Amino acid sequence: MLTSSKISGGINGNVNIPGDKSISHRSIIIPSISNGFTEIDNILLSEDVMNTMNAFRAMGVKIIKNNNKLLIEGKGLNSLTSPTSEINLGNSGTTARLLTGLLSSQNFNSILIGDISLSKRPMDRIIQPLEKVGASFKSNDSKLPLEIFGTKLRNINYDLALPSAQVKSGLMLASLNIEGTNKIIERNITRNHTEIMLESFGADIDIKKIENENHIYINGQKELYSKNIFVPSDLSSAAFFIVATLINKNSLLKIDGININPTRNGILKALNMMGAQIKVNNKRTINGELIADLEIKSSDLVGCELDEDIARLMIDEYPILSIAASFASSPSLFKGLGELKIKESNRLELIRNNLDKCGIFSEIEGENLFIDPTKKSKFKSNKIDTNFDHRIAMSFAIMGTRLGTDLNILNSEYIKTSFPKFVQNLNAVGGNLTE
Repeated sequence: MLTSSKISGGINGNVNIPGDKSISHRSIIIPSISNGFTEIDNILLSEDVMNTMNAFRAMGVKIIKNNNKLLIEGKGLNSLTSPTSEINLGNSGTTARLLTGLLSSQNFNSILIGDISLSKRPMDRIIQPLEKVGASFKSNDSKLPLEIFGTKLRNINYDLALPSAQVKSGLMLASLNIEGTNKIIERNITRNHTEIMLESFGADIDIKKIENENHIYINGQKELYSKNIFVPSDLSSAAFFIVATLINKNSLLKIDGININPTRNGILKALNMMGAQIKVNNKRTINGELIADLEIKSSDLVGCELDEDIARLMIDEYPILSIAASFASSPSLFKGLGELKIKESNRLELIRNNLDKCGIFSEIEGENLFIDPTKKSKFKSNKIDTNFDHRIAMSFAIMGTRLGTDLNILNSEYIKTSFPKFVQNLNAVGGNLTE
């Protein structure tokens, strides 16, 4: 259990944010099916990413860990070997969906399993489009455990109406091993890390933007060739520190090398709408990803209304944005949050329930979340229920830095799935967390 207490001196200094989790997963998957050696710098070595690494080790890939770097020796698209046992993915939904795509077109069978939380998450969104092109699976009601019967697939021609980078990436990874041209129409733009990395590794990929859609074409069975990767720091992880700085008086924080990819920078747009003082400095591009240095100051926040479109750019950041909204001077309305119901937990309900415990009025109407910090209510409980969700745990740890009452964050050990040094790093810049 983690206890978060009010701070008095503000959040100040410089903080190092670990490598981007989404890019870290892909930095293991794509080099493992390429030709040659890839050195990966600043990779996030959280439990989720370590599970991805162990999955590929189980399929015969040589991966050497040296401090915060990895060296991967890839031997081509069809170099993976059949694992001798089930592949345990722990809590990582990203790995589960991406590997389902990749392994569906291999020449061996495999079984994916996960922890209690991952085993409740739906896999039908990636299973169904793959079954349409000949993939074969055996699942627990479209959930893990998932047995994948690797086989030769027909060409993919899929209209992806659902805004999911995981499904899109799973289909793209399957396409790599399918002869001929594969097409994915992305109607709602999502994070594009897979496309960027595949292109840099020499995949035969072409992306045509037609009005507000992306039409992605991949010619399969073209070998990839390795190159070194530097993983930029994770904006999703930085968001906790950004909000802590904004809501606490006398705070000034600098964060360098943050990934501000325009397909996932919605949290910065939302906070700017709320009056946040955030300077974006020294923009540059590394490995096709846009990064920058951020300077954040204490701010008098106001509420805002966000529509469904911005949710696609920041769905993972709504728990911590809800904390910012709790200390604004006016109400906020966040629309189109249905995806929060099928994350590591039902995040939407957990946000509402835990805000209520903290005396913050909020309500859910359909897929919309309304937060009104001007409606005073009684503090009800200092026990924060996370349901094993790392982002809920970190968000309410930030709530505790301002609230005035100690918050006890239950099942806080799940923070290690994405941010192993969260407590250490927050305390180093003024936080007051105890384990």
